[in-house]
Amino acid sequence: MSHIIDIMLGSKEAFERIRRWILKHLIRQEEEEKEKGCRRLSTKQSYYHRTSDIAFRPWTLGQLAEFAAQHYGDRWAVISRHQNKRINFHDALEEADRLAAGLGALGVRKGDRVGLWAPNLIEWYVSYVACARGGYVAVLMNPYYGSHEAERMIKKADMRTLICGDVFKKQNYYDLLRDICPELEKCNPEDISSSKIPCLKNVVMITEDNKKGTFKYSDILNLADENSIKSIKQSQDSIDMDDPCNIQFTSGTTGDPKAPVQSHFAVVNNGYFIGIGMELQKDYHKICLPNPFFHVYGTVVAISSAINHGNTIVLPSDVYDPEENLTAIAEEKCSVIFGTPTMHMDLINEQLKRNEDVNLDIAVSGGALCSPKLFSDMQSVLKAKKVKSVYGMTEMTAGLFISTEKDTTQQSLNTVGKLMEHMEAKVVNEKGEVVPFGEPGELYSRGFSTMLGYYKDEEKTREIIDSNGWVHTGDQFVLTPDGYGKIVGRIKDMIIRGGENIYPKEIEEYLATHPDILAVYVIGVPHERLGEEVCACIKTRNGLRLSVEEIRNYCKGKLSNFTIPTVVEMMESFPTTTSGKIQKHKLVDVIKQRTVK
Repeated sequence: MSHIIDIMLGSKEAFERIRRWILKHLIRQEEEEKEKGCRRLSTKQSYYHRTSDIAFRPWTLGQLAEFAAQHYGDRWAVISRHQNKRINFHDALEEADRLAAGLGALGVRKGDRVGLWAPNLIEWYVSYVACARGGYVAVLMNPYYGSHEAERMIKKADMRTLICGDVFKKQNYYDLLRDICPELEKCNPEDISSSKIPCLKNVVMITEDNKKGTFKYSDILNLADENSIKSIKQSQDSIDMDDPCNIQFTSGTTGDPKAPVQSHFAVVNNGYFIGIGMELQKDYHKICLPNPFFHVYGTVVAISSAINHGNTIVLPSDVYDPEENLTAIAEEKCSVIFGTPTMHMDLINEQLKRNEDVNLDIAVSGGALCSPKLFSDMQSVLKAKKVKSVYGMTEMTAGLFISTEKDTTQQSLNTVGKLMEHMEAKVVNEKGEVVPFGEPGELYSRGFSTMLGYYKDEEKTREIIDSNGWVHTGDQFVLTPDGYGKIVGRIKDMIIRGGENIYPKEIEEYLATHPDILAVYVIGVPHERLGEEVCACIKTRNGLRLSVEEIRNYCKGKLSNFTIPTVVEMMESFPTTTSGKIQKHKLVDVIKQRTVK
């Protein structure tokens, strides 16, 4: 009012004051409108960038192991129950440096590929760290590989040296090696010469027995001396954090495995942020790990996060065994359990039989889709105080979305968590256009943990990483404005029935609420008129048989009519990879064979 009175009186200062006030008001209004417009634009698009105040760790995996030895030296790094052995962080680093020096004495040099072909053993863990300390690239192999598969991977990765187990289940690694390299028994172990695999020069076996043409693991440790070990310790700054750390083969659920190369920086920091998401930094934990080391769940979700936060990995057995898993949790007083949904289902069934005294702080599910009902069982049967999800892919090093400390119950049950720190994600349609939040499409991601590429395969690399650095995940996904994600299914798993797109995940989640259903996977089967029909493959409690009519009645009114299964197949088990992922393409083949019969 005073401004108006001054203006009426003809004050020049008043005119100037009111002019400045109006100009300031208009500028503020314009800025607010712009901000509102930006908010409106951002909330329409399925794009999310998660910034963070938490700094990266600019280290190699070898430097991370040194950090753990300095800060958690006396804590157990690994407890291997089937070996009746355990090793602390300090001794693990010392043995790794000795092994790295011994490999160096054989002629292994920075950048050379060293294969790890063995089950979950302390020696595997030490070998993995040793490769990082020496600047060697660890090539992680499925311990179930037969000779043909192993030969293919040795050639694919140009392995110079191979560290392998002795006997694992029906696997006799020396016999398999002789199939791969018939000359092995006549070769000098210091320089293998093979016509089939000329790249391979040395084989190291984790055994106390002498095998012709190979070294024992202890032999390599004994090759190291004080000077060579000192050289390894002094060489850590010459290994760049962006150098290749390992070659992590994809699990091959849809065909021939590819060979993503992961950097030290990605392995260290992906594990670091995964650990924070799982709240491993808050306390000391013993982590029961039934997953194989060779998979990203083992190397990054488990090993890297455990080293980052000074936690202990407990290995229940060399081969997956639900009984041993539960025994390990009870006897070692494990506070954390890792696993895939299938593994958790098995553990729940075992606990229902035995009712062991378990007291879990955290249960983590990853590697495959997980139903809300399973999450509920993990809390009620396994007594897990918190149930967390981790979702990712090998091409993104490991984790991409993960549960947070502040998740609501709804977010825990209905999403795979929140996008990890320092990462970007968007959801696009078949034209590559970003869809609105809440609409399904293919998930694209980019960030610090993007793989360096597929080993010696630029064409395949360009197929999955576009010119803007986005990794095309192949997952049908829904993204929320606050950065949480939900898997609808794999794009290749989508069923097209009479022109309608059907996402199996939605049907699986609902059927999993049936009191008699233990596990269910939905696939498309050929149909002459509709193209595909919806088939539910079901495993029930106590082998109970459920008819198509029972399933349809259970779904009626809950699911859209066109999505309700018209084919039901009862299953005793499902085809899986070694890491516990369901192989739906093999499941389709099984059902097709049944239909033909």
